[in-house]
Formats: sequence, C-alpha cells, structure tokens
Amino acid sequence: MDEDGQDHTITTTAQLEALYSDAPYGAAVFKETDRITTQYRRLIEAAPFCVLATNGPEGLDCSPRGDPPGFVRVVDEHTLLIPDRRGNNRIDSLRNLVRDPRISLLFLIPGVGETMRVNGRAKISTDPQLTESFAIDGKVPKSVLVVTVERAYFQCTKAIIRAKLWDQASKVDRKSLPTPGAILAELTDGKTSSAEYDRLAPDRIKQSIY
Repeated sequence: MDEDGQDHTITTTAQLEALYSDAPYGAAVFKETDRITTQYRRLIEAAPFCVLATNGPEGLDCSPRGDPPGFVRVVDEHTLLIPDRRGNNRIDSLRNLVRDPRISLLFLIPGVGETMRVNGRAKISTDPQLTESFAIDGKVPKSVLVVTVERAYFQCTKAIIRAKLWDQASKVDRKSLPTPGAILAELTDGKTSSAEYDRLAPDRIKQSIY
C-alpha cells in the first residue's frame, strides 16, 4: 500500500486486462505455432545456449543449458532432444520433470536480438543409443530430455536491445564482481576457503565439463 493506504496490486485477470487494454495483434499473434517450423528450426540449431524452466511440488526451477550450436537436436517439427550434461547433481530440473512434465525453453544466439521460446512436455530417457549419440570427448550424458513441442514462437529484439546484451561496451569486468569462492566463503561463514576454491576452479571445470 502507498502512503494514502491504497493497494496498487493487480489481483485479477480483469484488472490486468484493463491495464493492458491494447490486444495483441499482427506478428504478436501469428508468430505463435504448435510446431517447429523450418525457420524456427534454424534459430534453435544456431543457439549454443538455452534456459530451461520447470515446475514441481517444491516450486519452480530455471537453469542454464549450453553446448556447441545445435546441441538441442530437432528431430521433427514436434520433437526436440536435449542432452543432460554433467552438472552439480542437484537434478532440480529433472526432479521436477519426473513429477510434472511441463517445460519451457528460451534460446539465445550470440549477436542476435531475437530469442526463441518453446513450451511443451518432456520425458527423461536413458536409452543407450540416444545418450551415446550425444557423446562429446567420449563422455556420454546420463540422460536425454525428449521434449514434445506444444507452443513455439520467437521474441522480438526489444529486451536484448534495452539490455545491450551483445554490445562490447556493456561487458562487465569480471574482477569487479565477487568470485565463486568469495560467495561460498560468505555462505559458509568462512568454512570454504575463497582463495583455494578459486585457485582450483579452472582445473575442476576442465575435468568435469563433460
């Protein structure tokens, strides 16, 4: 509430639609489809990075996925395959998908303003032929997500332009931000050595990247 005691929180869809009274039109409507079109396929296959969102009894999860461009394999206009590379073994996304198959993907392409969004449902497969087809450097993912596409559409460039995400001048000096070791040292009240964690990080990542 504000100082006059008025609550400005939107609590109903009627209020929301009244606030955003201009209905979507043109490209905002017909860019959404129930399949991966030929042009949408090109965007997905050019993306080396996507954000994966899931939902489960404990709540939402949103995590990054990255590999060489084309790592999300387009099988046909209704099916995507995503290898689950080695991570931290929290398996938050997978834990959610076992109980709620709904999934949402947001693809980013370096230097490109448009983003690609896909909503659907996913199954976790351990089929040896499937996992082995995603091997890199002899390392095979433990599982592959088989995504059935329900909705697909691209997002215009406005967000990327506003963020200046790909502008060289917008790059942040990594040294200006806390290191992973510094963050963990704070969270563990100094039980984790910041300097030691950061010193071992490059080799640790090299050994566990796949």
